[in-house]
Amino acid sequence: MQKITYRDSGVDLDTYQESMARLPKLMRRTHCPRVLPWNNGFAGLFRLDFSKGLFSRDYQEPVLVSGTDGVGTKLKVAQMVGRHDSIGIDLVAMCVNDVICCGAEPLFFLDYVAMAEDDPELLEQIVTGISDGCFESDAALIGGETAIMPDLYQRGDYDLAGFCVGIAERSRLLDGSHIVPGDVVLGLASDGIHSNGYSLVRKIVFEHAGLSVDDQVETCGSTVGELLLQPTRLYARPVREVLNHYKVKSVVHGISHITGGGLHENLARILPAELDAEIRRDSWTIPPVFFWLQDLGGVDESEMYRVFNMGIGLTMVVSDYYAESVQQQLTNLGLKNWQIGQIVEGCGNCRWV
Repeated sequence: MQKITYRDSGVDLDTYQESMARLPKLMRRTHCPRVLPWNNGFAGLFRLDFSKGLFSRDYQEPVLVSGTDGVGTKLKVAQMVGRHDSIGIDLVAMCVNDVICCGAEPLFFLDYVAMAEDDPELLEQIVTGISDGCFESDAALIGGETAIMPDLYQRGDYDLAGFCVGIAERSRLLDGSHIVPGDVVLGLASDGIHSNGYSLVRKIVFEHAGLSVDDQVETCGSTVGELLLQPTRLYARPVREVLNHYKVKSVVHGISHITGGGLHENLARILPAELDAEIRRDSWTIPPVFFWLQDLGGVDESEMYRVFNMGIGLTMVVSDYYAESVQQQLTNLGLKNWQIGQIVEGCGNCRWV
């Protein structure tokens, strides 16, 4: 009788080992001295504090901050284009950008990759992007999991999930409770669509308009594939620079990551129950990709603002007195930003004016 092997069921352990051998170098480039080596261990080790120089924090009451996310159906676009590195940056950004909203410093990141079959080159592309995102966010990539499940995924398909852990002093946590009337809402520029609304994007572009990833979008100066795979912007470094600049004064009162639900819903999440944010729609520059999508699909303006970030990837609610100073710091760091609104008496809503 013929003996059955794991390979017969669709999992090749030799190819899996080749895949794993490509990853350590991508992880090591993101490590700092706070990462403790544990070769061939079953988990990643990271110490909260470090006794020397640049990495010393001397926490008084540290609070761990965690976040997890994926990149949704943007994965389908990556598969159509055949490019898989930038999707890893998206994965990191979606998690890290959430964690920094609490005022936290990202510490480390882990990924979960589920695939139909072992593919060392594909996995290396994905993790290269994850490594790039971690490097730019100063977060250590300390581990992950690659699951091969041929019965759950079609050949060429894969799925991603990311997990980020950060840390903040309890006294410096940002929960929106210090927001007061007169505070200014700063809008930090996005890099386009980021990683939300891609079910609508794909329906407009590929089903409704019948375009391909190689078609040129004249108003945006790129192909459809290039435009839709523009990675999510990482805000960790500029936000940390601003927060570290004001270690004594309470200047930044709240931060929100503008994802699904748009500016209206995500900014409202950090508002006290007795305050509103009044936002001026004409106060920032909307990237041309959103006008292209709206025209291509005949989408109502209200639907666009509800689904997409519309050019604002992160908001910071700051003290009116320091608003221009914070803006200048962000500008000096190469990040476009605008004063897009202010905080007034209300009932916990974000509204347009």
